[in-house]
Amino acid sequence: MAKRFQQLPGIDTLLQLMTAEINTWGRDAVVNNLRDLLVRLRAEIARGGTPDCAIESIRDNAIAALSALNVSSLMPVINLTGTVLHTNLGRAVLPQTALDAVMTVAGSPSNLEFDLESGRRGERDSHVESLICELTGAEAATVVNNNAAAVLLVLNTLAMGHEVPVSRGELVEIGGSFRIPEVMARAGCQLVEIGATNRTHLTDYRNAIGEKTALLMKVHTSNYRVEGFTHSVAEVELAALAAEYSLPLVVDMGSGNLVNFTALGLPREVTAAETLAQGADIITFSGDKLLGGPQAGLIAGRHDLIAAIRKNPLKRALRVDKMTLAALAETLKLYRDPDDLLKSLPTLRYLTRDEADIHAQGQRLLPLIKQTIGPSYTVTVERCLSQVGSGSLPVDLLPSSALQCRPASGHDESLRRLQQSLRDPPVPVVGRLHKGSLWLDLRCLEVKDEDALIGQLQHVAP
Repeated sequence: MAKRFQQLPGIDTLLQLMTAEINTWGRDAVVNNLRDLLVRLRAEIARGGTPDCAIESIRDNAIAALSALNVSSLMPVINLTGTVLHTNLGRAVLPQTALDAVMTVAGSPSNLEFDLESGRRGERDSHVESLICELTGAEAATVVNNNAAAVLLVLNTLAMGHEVPVSRGELVEIGGSFRIPEVMARAGCQLVEIGATNRTHLTDYRNAIGEKTALLMKVHTSNYRVEGFTHSVAEVELAALAAEYSLPLVVDMGSGNLVNFTALGLPREVTAAETLAQGADIITFSGDKLLGGPQAGLIAGRHDLIAAIRKNPLKRALRVDKMTLAALAETLKLYRDPDDLLKSLPTLRYLTRDEADIHAQGQRLLPLIKQTIGPSYTVTVERCLSQVGSGSLPVDLLPSSALQCRPASGHDESLRRLQQSLRDPPVPVVGRLHKGSLWLDLRCLEVKDEDALIGQLQHVAP
């Protein structure tokens, strides 16, 4: 044992062989890593083990450990789940113009809050406000870091210490167990539940209005839809009632939408402009869902209400940075040319892909997938249904095609091993397990990205 301890090289000796690593990661990081490695080797020797104490082996292990420590935990993946706006995978893919804008402002100082004309302090909302107003018909607009923050800020500004009637059928829970009643409580206002889960009438709102009522609110049921014996009050009716009592009408649109989806062959979804035209005083919606931009919460509507919202101290805590504003501005600009949106906006391209083209893509990729995963699995191209995701159009499914991988053994454990193997390449490939098969839905794999998938499959162990 004493001899094995003597075989361990000193740190100074190892450092002489790791000049390149010191230049890459810094001397302190390399020294600390070597110390930890030597401590583990000594402990193993003390237990009676015979670890490899050769200098080259220790150096290689140290390099491997340092490399692993410095790999970014946030990385791109290939989305073959069939969910276009997958919350766990980052939701919307940004258009190229937005990516270019982010790179431009991220790498240099910018006029984020500087008015170039007057030479004085500017307002960061100015970079997107006119675009939002142009596309929605709003008098004014502001932006925060997501739609939950937008709802929180609006309620805290306009209803703190007061009551807000909301239909029981709209008390939704969004991802991560965030619930509308809890958001309202944090905003400092009191929820007044009205109506029933499936039916709420205008009289329910009218009966709930009292001296402490601050506003009327309608919430988009993003993650589900109640069907059958149902009734909800239209925005135009709520707007008339709110105006009768001089109350603002706030509509949380959830995903939000700026274009006519039916013209694109998609299920109808009310637009922001339509909601404001129907009488809403304030609307809130997401930037990274149907809009196809970066994570953000957009607030648009009456000028006086937006001005009050901007003055709320919480606005500073919830504000977005220059990169988000740059990406959002470029995304919004694309909506000025609706006829070109399908070419320029990835989210709408994915949503409107033709199922026949997706199926043909599956047939092209089928031989390669079979070769990659080996004879232990049966692979076929099958019709399937994709979904929009992130609570957008929750019951509307999109016809698609997928590579269905079934284990010859029939064991689920084989599927889990295959699923893990596909996540091991430098750019992980993420599918979904469903009914005893691994489905690789191709809706979000554009033709131009096929080579990227093929390149990653070379790293997959059969």
